[in-house]
Amino acid sequence: MGKGEFAARSLIKVRRKFRWSYKYYTKRVLRLKELYDPLEGAPMARGVVLEKVGIASKQPNSAVRKCVRVQLIKNGKEITAFVPKDGGLNFINERDEVIVAGIGGTLGRSMGDIPGVRYKVISVNGVSLDALLKGKKQKPTR
Repeated sequence: MGKGEFAARSLIKVRRKFRWSYKYYTKRVLRLKELYDPLEGAPMARGVVLEKVGIASKQPNSAVRKCVRVQLIKNGKEITAFVPKDGGLNFINERDEVIVAGIGGTLGRSMGDIPGVRYKVISVNGVSLDALLKGKKQKPTR
């Protein structure tokens, strides 16, 4: 392969070919995340709470992490979402409308000691969970 003054085109061509050997490039260009991601590539999604569940944390920790099963409105898929902060589950009832977002683990995976949970609850019935916990707002009844 040439390295001379007029070699730019052939260098670009070779580089373009070898980019396919990098998995992040392939995943991004072929849009593979949108195929298997329940949120379909979106940062957040609305859903309806089906049930409250407690998930035991992984070793060496010992706790029951409070989560909810959520059915997404956009495609009907069911996901498990973590409810952050102490007493956050008290503001969530079944059939409430919640907004979920990614939990922030590496490569869109689960975070910390909660096995298999990739999402967290951000707001309940249009009011942020943080505002409810701090007592700044009341939860509207639907």
